[in-house]
Amino acid sequence: MILILEPDTDATSETYQRLMAYLDELQGIDHRVHQVHGAEQVLTEVYLIGSTASLDEREMASLPAVERVIRISDAYRILGRHKDDHREASFSYNGVEFSQDNLHVFAGLCAVDNRQNVERMFQVLAEHGQTCARMGAYKPRTNPYSFQGHGADCLPWVFELAGKYGIRVVAMEITHDRQIDEIQQALEATGHPTGVMLQIGTRNTQNFELLKFAGRQSQFPVLLKRGFGITLEESLNAAEYLATEGNSSVVFCLRGMKTNMGDPHRNFVDFAHVPVVKRLTRMPVCIDPSHSVGSRAASPDGLMDMMHTTAQGVIAGANMVLVDFHPEPKRALVDGPQALTPDEMQYFLDDVRIAREAYERRRDLATAHLAGN
Repeated sequence: MILILEPDTDATSETYQRLMAYLDELQGIDHRVHQVHGAEQVLTEVYLIGSTASLDEREMASLPAVERVIRISDAYRILGRHKDDHREASFSYNGVEFSQDNLHVFAGLCAVDNRQNVERMFQVLAEHGQTCARMGAYKPRTNPYSFQGHGADCLPWVFELAGKYGIRVVAMEITHDRQIDEIQQALEATGHPTGVMLQIGTRNTQNFELLKFAGRQSQFPVLLKRGFGITLEESLNAAEYLATEGNSSVVFCLRGMKTNMGDPHRNFVDFAHVPVVKRLTRMPVCIDPSHSVGSRAASPDGLMDMMHTTAQGVIAGANMVLVDFHPEPKRALVDGPQALTPDEMQYFLDDVRIAREAYERRRDLATAHLAGN
C-alpha cells in the first residue's frame, strides 16, 4: 500500500509527526518514506510493507496529511504501475525533467581520453542546443589489459568543462560504490558546475550491493542498463532494488541482448521493449543504439544501422538516447568503430526529431481513436 501525502508536506510539521506516530504502532507493517521532486512541488510517498491486506483504505485515507491511498500489486511495488495509480512518471534533476512524455539525447565520449576531445564534444553539444551528455570516467572491460578509464583524476576538468558549455547532466558509469563518493567530492571541489546521472552498466545490473548503495543516496538519479544475459523481468527487479533503498529517480536503458542471433550486430536489438517497460513501470526509458549495433555499417539507402535502430526506439516512445560520439573515432580508446563524429551531430539530431514527430503523430492518432470509441 502507498500513502500519497499532500503536496509539499513538511516533515517537521505536527500533522506529519502524528501520521508517523500512527504508522509506528501498526503491527507487522514497516514503512518507508520516499520523496519525489517535481518541477514545481515535492511529493512524499509512504510505502507500507508487510501485512497490508487487512488495512482499510478509507481509514488510511483519513489519516493526517494523507491525500490518497493506492493498493499496489506484488510486481515492481515502487516503480511499477498499479490499479488506480495516477502518479506522474517523471522526476526533475538539475533543471532537467525526465519523464515518459519527453526525449533527451545524451551524446558524447564512451570513455574520456583527453581534455581536448571532451571540450570539443561539449562545445558541439552546446552549439546544437543540447544540455545533456555522456562521459565515461570509469570503464569496466572484459579484457583486463584494456583501457579502464582515467577515473577520479579526470573528474574535476570534465565537470568544469561541462559547466563552461552549459551541460546540466552528464551520464557517467560507476563500477564501485566508492566512485559515487569521488563524484560527489569532485562536484563539490569544482562548485557544482554540472550534474551527474549515475550509470550502472549491464555487467553490474545484478550487483545488488552496488544497487543498494546507489539507491541509498538521493543526490544523483540513476540510469540502469538492462542486463545483457538476463530476462526483462530480472532487470526491472534490479531497478526496484534502487527504489526500495529510497531512490526512485531511475531511468531504464535498453542496450541489446548478448546472443549470436543478433549477428552481425554487436547485440540483439531489444528496442521493441520500450513500450513494454513504459506499460509495466513509471520509469522513463532510454535506448543505447551504439552498444546495440556496435558499428557504422550502412544499408543501400545510405542510412547506418545505428540510425535505423535509433529511429525504431524513438518511434516506439523512447525518452532518452545514449549515443557515442568522438572527434576522432579511429583514435578512440573505447568503442571507436561505432562512434559518430561532431560533423554528424546535426544529421543525427534531425533524424531523431523526424522519428519523434512520427511517434507523437501516432500517439495523437491513437488517442483520437480511443476517444471515438
